[in-house]
Amino acid sequence: MIFLSSGMHLSGSADLDGVDFDRDSARSYEDSKLYVTAFAMALAGRRPDAMAHVVDPGWVPTRMGGPGAPDSLVEGHRTQEWLATAPASEIRPRSGGYWFHRRTRQPHPAALDPAFQDALLERLAAHTGLTPA
Repeated sequence: MIFLSSGMHLSGSADLDGVDFDRDSARSYEDSKLYVTAFAMALAGRRPDAMAHVVDPGWVPTRMGGPGAPDSLVEGHRTQEWLATAPASEIRPRSGGYWFHRRTRQPHPAALDPAFQDALLERLAAHTGLTPA
């Protein structure tokens, strides 16, 4: 499993009060990226046999990123491609990495916090009726 996030998750808020997935929310894009990152890290911890990573493609020149984005559109996808096709021996950590251009970086501290992960998973389970294994 490869989840896309962005460096913008570093500005996300770990305050889950007021999160309501049933209605449009004033929650920010940064918050949503933090949630994706924490979700992937939670899966990596709970399912060590599965590969769960987060990839930051960088700020790339797309319609969303705009023509002045400084990162390479080509480099933006190479990490995902590498994670999906590389031999297991080449990927360290095997699961639970936050990647940018084939190198690991530190994610937002909340993404690695078991208490935040649990709270997020509880909110998601209440919304979907599904509990991640």
